[in-house]
Amino acid sequence: MQPKLELLSQVLIDRVLDEAFQLMLKPGIKVQSGEARTLLAEAGALVDANSDVVRIPEMVVRKALETTPHTFNLYDRNGNPTVFYGGDAVHFDPGSSGVHVLDPDTLEHKPSYAADLMRLVKVTEMLPQYDAQSTAVVCNEIPKAVGDLYRLYVVLLFSSKPIITGSFSIQTLQSMIDMLGIFAGSSSALAEKPQAVFDVCPSPPLIWSEFGSQNLIDLARAGVPAQMVSMPLAGAAAPVTLLGSVTQHAAECLSGITIHQLAKAGSPIVWGGAPAIFDMRKGTTPMGAIETAMIDASYAQVGKSLGLPTHTYLCASDSKLVDAQAGMESGISAVIGALAGINMISGAGMLDFLACQSAEKLVVDAEGIGMAKRLLAGMQVQTENLATALFEGINFKGDFLKQKITRELFAKEQYLPSAVIDRDSIRGWQAGGSKDTFARAKDRTTQLLKEYQQPAMAEDQKKELQTMVTKLARDAGMDRLPDL
Repeated sequence: MQPKLELLSQVLIDRVLDEAFQLMLKPGIKVQSGEARTLLAEAGALVDANSDVVRIPEMVVRKALETTPHTFNLYDRNGNPTVFYGGDAVHFDPGSSGVHVLDPDTLEHKPSYAADLMRLVKVTEMLPQYDAQSTAVVCNEIPKAVGDLYRLYVVLLFSSKPIITGSFSIQTLQSMIDMLGIFAGSSSALAEKPQAVFDVCPSPPLIWSEFGSQNLIDLARAGVPAQMVSMPLAGAAAPVTLLGSVTQHAAECLSGITIHQLAKAGSPIVWGGAPAIFDMRKGTTPMGAIETAMIDASYAQVGKSLGLPTHTYLCASDSKLVDAQAGMESGISAVIGALAGINMISGAGMLDFLACQSAEKLVVDAEGIGMAKRLLAGMQVQTENLATALFEGINFKGDFLKQKITRELFAKEQYLPSAVIDRDSIRGWQAGGSKDTFARAKDRTTQLLKEYQQPAMAEDQKKELQTMVTKLARDAGMDRLPDL
């Protein structure tokens, strides 16, 4: 029995959806893509040509929901189904699009570069707790015009896991799909066995930009999974109430699904997001706040009520260091997301309101994720009798260590963390150098990087990938790619 967390009653879910449908009529959704507006108008929506506002009737949305897949898989480089989107399956990946990395020696937040992304990808590849990779940080030395596709290029070179990525312009999306197609064999094969899901973001409140709308359309027609990342900010770019933000999220996602399914019915899309509360005292968007996690769990419950795959941003922290606050916020929110049964939880490794990534935090977060996954596994019946047979011959002595079944089952019953988690005696801890969690995480990161082996790749595929990206980079003004 998988434990669950549900914050909304069915009555509240129905009210959220009802008001979301009302919002799509009044004030409507601002759709800045002419092609998307045409698709919506042909389906029966009312388009105001002067303002780009589209009023979408509930029946149009309901028809789109009828064709939206309830489940799909992401595949690794070798064609194995590795991530399952649907039901209460739970997976984790590092957070995406950081602009800084935490220097583990100086503890400074430094601009991220290609070498930093490569380091994060290698560490993630070595940690089984992460089911997928992400294009984790911006490479600041790469021109913006090719930044998105270059990040995907680095991940493809150094990982075989499925990928959470995104294109934040119209021009680069097709190039990124073509890059993935090198390994799938063809565009139809990529649609059949997708290796990546692409984040697509509406703009709060209730706006689908030109490139966001076009990405929805292009991904749908390519059959490549889209993952909506709606970002209402409670009290700033969304109503101050948590339920008001959940309702705005629903309206943005329902309108996005409608555009997507009108482009090509049956293409996979994910009910996702990265909302937050807005801290009125500091003017910040705390991703580690309990209320942010509550919005996430609630909007996921709404999506699940419609039978849709789900995603969110949790397991992140607003702390600037990998410290007690980072552990508290990341651990609590990872468990909330897991108990909510959210299919993909992004955010591990991230600090400073999603601006900074840390390989050492990825290592610490992996242990929290391992514990969360053990919690999801629940109480399991491992023996014919729950306890009675295990007491035979004990004679009121604590001799269970001598039993063969103890040796056989302890590793199944317990999540066994790495040395990052200290479970030694005080003497053992002192003998090991009296290191704190961050110091142990630095050691673990160094060890993982030493043990890392680059996944095998056919030489012709590697050459084709490098040739494609080199040409695109030159077109963007780069003389050469960074040395990896």
